[in-house]
Amino acid sequence: MAVPTYLRIRSELEQQIRSGQLPPGSRLPTEAELQEQYSIGRATAQRVLTELAQAGLVERHRRRGTFVTEGARQENLLRFVNTALPGPKIAGRHAVESVVVVPACDAGVELPGVPDDAPVHQLRRLKFDVDDNVIGVELSAVPFALAPRLQEEDLNHLTMHDYFARVGIPAVKARIYIDPIAVDAATATHLRIPEGQAVIRLRRLTWLADGNLAEARWDITRPDLVEFFLEQTVQPSKGS
Repeated sequence: MAVPTYLRIRSELEQQIRSGQLPPGSRLPTEAELQEQYSIGRATAQRVLTELAQAGLVERHRRRGTFVTEGARQENLLRFVNTALPGPKIAGRHAVESVVVVPACDAGVELPGVPDDAPVHQLRRLKFDVDDNVIGVELSAVPFALAPRLQEEDLNHLTMHDYFARVGIPAVKARIYIDPIAVDAATATHLRIPEGQAVIRLRRLTWLADGNLAEARWDITRPDLVEFFLEQTVQPSKGS
C-alpha cells in the first residue's frame, strides 16, 4: 500500500534534519508554504509540523515559525498513552517482522486478565531511522476476539489506538510501565548492541470501557539514539 502523504513529507523533512541539510536553528516551511510546495491541505501540513515537534526535532513558535532543535532525537512519552493523538507515536518508518495468532501465554508480553489459552494477534515490528537503521523493536498483542480482522490492515503503518477508534473498539485508558531490563539476543541483534546490555523497555497496557484488556505492547529503543522526555507547562500561581 502507498505511504500516507503526511508520513512521506514528514520523513523527507526528518531526513533533511538528521542528515544536517537542515542544521539546528534552520527555519522550516510554514503550513502555507508546505501546502503550496506539496499540493496538500492545511490539515496535512499542520500534522507534518506538529508531529515533527512532538518528536522533539523542531520547535514551533507563534508568529515566528518552526525551527530545528539542538541535540539528539527526542521523543515525548506522553504520545504513548494519549489515545487522542493521531499517527505513529514515534515518527518514522515501521516494518512488520512477523504477525501470527498465538495463545496468550506465548505472546511475549504479559496480558493481564486474558486466559493463557485465548488466541491473540502477536505483531512484531521494527522501527527505522531516516538512514534506514533499526532503532527500535516493538511487540504488541491484541485479543483475537476483539479484532478478528486486524491482519487485513496495513500493519506497517497502523497505529493501534487509531485503529480502535476507527472500528469502534471502546479503548478508554492506557498506562505505561518503564522497565529496566537486559536485552535478549534477538532484540540485541536487530539493534546492533551486545546481548545483555541494560536498556529501558516501555510497556503499555490499554483497556476497554468494560475493564477488559485491549492491547499489551512493549517497545525497546537504542538508548544511544533516542532520548525520551516528559514535558508539562508550569503556570505561575496568581499573585506571584
